[in-house]
Amino acid sequence: MPDFLVISAELAWPLAVLLAWLAGEFIHRWTQLPRISVYGLVGFLCAQAFPDLFATEAGSPVVVLANVAFGLILFELGYRVNLNWLRYNPWVFLSGLAESFATFGVVYLIASAWGMEAMSALLLASLAMSTSPAGVLRVINEQRSSGQATERVLHLVAMNCVLAVLTFKVIVGFWVFNTSGSLTQAISLSVIELVSSALLGAVCGMLVPAVLRRLGNLAREGTLAFALVVVILVAITHSYDLSPVLATLAFGLTARHRRVAFTRTQRNFGAIGELLTILLFVFAVSTLSWDNVVNGGMLAFVLVIARFAVKTIGVTAFSHLSGIPWRKGIATGMALAPMSVFVVLLLEQTKNSGVVLIDELAAVAAMTVFMEVLGPIITQRALIWARETPKED
Repeated sequence: MPDFLVISAELAWPLAVLLAWLAGEFIHRWTQLPRISVYGLVGFLCAQAFPDLFATEAGSPVVVLANVAFGLILFELGYRVNLNWLRYNPWVFLSGLAESFATFGVVYLIASAWGMEAMSALLLASLAMSTSPAGVLRVINEQRSSGQATERVLHLVAMNCVLAVLTFKVIVGFWVFNTSGSLTQAISLSVIELVSSALLGAVCGMLVPAVLRRLGNLAREGTLAFALVVVILVAITHSYDLSPVLATLAFGLTARHRRVAFTRTQRNFGAIGELLTILLFVFAVSTLSWDNVVNGGMLAFVLVIARFAVKTIGVTAFSHLSGIPWRKGIATGMALAPMSVFVVLLLEQTKNSGVVLIDELAAVAAMTVFMEVLGPIITQRALIWARETPKED
């Protein structure tokens, strides 16, 4: 007689992904809400109901696949960022800096006033700077949104990610130095990791287009080649404790500026990309415990509102200077609401380096659950309100 528990554990993830997909499809058709809001909710409920079945360890196939999925999303985000546009319109760049560091300051002050230790408050503030590229990009692709607000959202999300990773890694480096006294370990967890990751991605971004040009037919071969290199980048960064976030983002940025075509039909990397995205959103919230959500719930509620207000005001303040009306400026700031998947994977990757922070940052768990469900809905409504979705046109 087969061991029932062993079979259940093997089937748990495939069944959870199937359940999330079915729930996402039905609820989207009935309510038009983003599918990814449902994926996260299903993942969280499954993990709380059967915690032993959804427990994952570093290096497990689920963790690897989730990181590959996130790498593909970051590559696509990097590929859609036009650095020349930021140079021609520096107000967009300045608005990104302003709203990111204003968010950092406000979240730090609130967390400190709440009684959180200074180092934990700094780490929480750095994570709050980020905006989830997975949530925003998926909603933009699902809504087929395009226009000035959409382009600004994509560029600001990329800036938020880079600034959050840089700030977070620097603070982690100080945290490691304060606790272990090892300056070498502190530097390796911050400066060396960041520079090496960005260089690795940039080199791949130069080599892959060169190889594709030699092969010819870039549109047909490009998607497969990019996907394979993202998988390799994720594997390398995990093997050498580098940052897959910076590596895959730098890969996409460099590849775009090497003028390799990546058509609209290839976005999301087809059916495999869709499958991995569902797994990513189910996995992200399965790592959170109900106890941490309850313990950090009230602080998280206050921080979510403060973060949303600061980002919206910060972007809106620069809207006329950057060439868009107030309405689109407000919509752009509102669309930066999602922050869940990026934060969870960043904490998971830090845990792989021996630094476990999720228990110290209970508010992060609560914020993640809130924004996993609410963030994509706010982004969707903001893009519709900005009149940049086909249905509204």
